[in-house]
Amino acid sequence: MLEGLKIIDFTHRLPGPLAGKILSDLGAEVIKIEDIKHKDPFLSGMFSEFDRSFENWYEELNKNKKIVRLDFKSPDIKKQIRELIDGSAGMILSLGSKLKINLGLTDEELKEFPMAVVELEASSTHNKAMHDLNALAISGYLSLHVAQKEKQVVDPPFMPVAGIAFGQQVATQLLANMIESMRKGIFVKSVSYLHDTADNILHPFWSKTLRDQKKTKFLHNGAYPCYSLYRTSDHHYVAVAAVEEKFWADLIETFSIDLPLERRFESSNDAFNAVSNVFAKLTASEIERRSQNKELCLSIVRKVN
Repeated sequence: MLEGLKIIDFTHRLPGPLAGKILSDLGAEVIKIEDIKHKDPFLSGMFSEFDRSFENWYEELNKNKKIVRLDFKSPDIKKQIRELIDGSAGMILSLGSKLKINLGLTDEELKEFPMAVVELEASSTHNKAMHDLNALAISGYLSLHVAQKEKQVVDPPFMPVAGIAFGQQVATQLLANMIESMRKGIFVKSVSYLHDTADNILHPFWSKTLRDQKKTKFLHNGAYPCYSLYRTSDHHYVAVAAVEEKFWADLIETFSIDLPLERRFESSNDAFNAVSNVFAKLTASEIERRSQNKELCLSIVRKVN
């Protein structure tokens, strides 16, 4: 779809590289430019030093890009970068103001190129640095995560939802900017914000109306027995998402579950137990065999030991 278009990636860590990955997957030639000494923090520096998993993230997010490492302190660094930028359709940018000046990436210098740019920043309203967890907290969505918990220490959600949403937004915004830039033959730039994106994209799923009602339990976080995770006899889990009438009818028939159709949206312990007690007596393999060739909206979740 985007074959023949060159996009420059001056970002690091998660959201920007994810945006670049999305554009690369759509066929664009994405060139990720890094400092030869510092590289990307996921690959070299603090993150990779305390958890090597970040190195794997780096490889997954950037494997289809062309990685170019330059000496950002070289006396002709601006010339090298201008040569790479020339002919580009777009750029994603996440660098400090001083570094942008040193590399020739200020707005005034980039305006010479008829291209699209999206710059990544933390927030349009909060003047402080933030990570994914902060964006979720400030936006209010971590309140759902802790609503049913009483522990002294609560594990954050594994998936960095705010950063993932931000990466998607940056890719979408750059595509929109590229369309305008190509139509008008001009330089087009906008700024995308981590916190604002999290607030905007997640808001419909926990709106002010629902917050005012203090509603914290929904279909997707375990309010009803027809949509939940149940442990098997061999300590794996089965994901049941039999919301529609036909799926629930087939599920209770296949596994002899004593919970009639009208009770699948009942939140009582008895309703959940009627389902969990059945799966607790079956192994994951037995459940797979029984559900084979049936449309039950049921999947096995095998634990990692």
